[in-house]
Amino acid sequence: MKATRRQLIIGLASACVMGMAAQAGAADLKTVQEKGTLRVAVANEIPYGYMDLNGEAKGVGPDVAKHIAKALGIKNIEWTTTNFGSLIPGLQANRFDMVAAEMAILPQRCEQVLFSEPDSSYGEGLLVAKGNPKNIHDYESFAKSGNKIAIMAGADQLEMLQALKVPADQIVTISNNADAISTVSTGRADGYAATSLTVGELAGKSDKVEAAANFTDPVVDGEPVRSWGGFTFAKGSESLRDAVNVELAKFKKTPEWEKIMTGYGFSAEDAKGSFEKTTQQLCSK
Repeated sequence: MKATRRQLIIGLASACVMGMAAQAGAADLKTVQEKGTLRVAVANEIPYGYMDLNGEAKGVGPDVAKHIAKALGIKNIEWTTTNFGSLIPGLQANRFDMVAAEMAILPQRCEQVLFSEPDSSYGEGLLVAKGNPKNIHDYESFAKSGNKIAIMAGADQLEMLQALKVPADQIVTISNNADAISTVSTGRADGYAATSLTVGELAGKSDKVEAAANFTDPVVDGEPVRSWGGFTFAKGSESLRDAVNVELAKFKKTPEWEKIMTGYGFSAEDAKGSFEKTTQQLCSK
């Protein structure tokens, strides 16, 4: 019993030290401004945040981030691309200062990282094989049909499917969106769950797949699912997060921000929807 208690105390102490070390390494506004460089990560997901063929950061997240960095007097942005599932661990390991992937603000993520106020709002979609041979138009049907549905590792569609009682052995996890087309077209999965914008982008890249027509957004806890995306920071980066929030609030009042939204396929309703929830509300659900 004594040895067990001693081990527990040592384990808790080690966890505290690691937690404090992680926060000590987190980016703060003053340090970033003094260095003149903001390290920003994206997940190569169009239209949220990606690198184009010329190596330039594009997407809603990067375009807004560029404006904010300039407003904060930060002249240089160092871009990093990584799998979506590596974004939060990367922040916690101090590999970058901020994520500009329009990551959905969810309570379980709020326990791990800090979020800015919402920069975007978006609904769901479903990628299926050309002609939609299984006649699928929603996520709910996967709970009883036996059909398999693919998701990207780390994406919040997993929580949606779990809430809808889709069996775990019917969920196929892939590492990135680029694999979705082959996963669906070869029959490894009967559909790919992602945001409507991602599904539309993927459908335009191959004649072997399409976006499911007449798709119905999933209903969880009595409400249609809609996501709110924001910029993400490590715990301990409150000063940087707060400064970004100030500039983001200003920028969202401008026609330039609306132009960025519509330019990447967001509807006027999506842009308007981004004002409907605060991060505090989204984190406390």
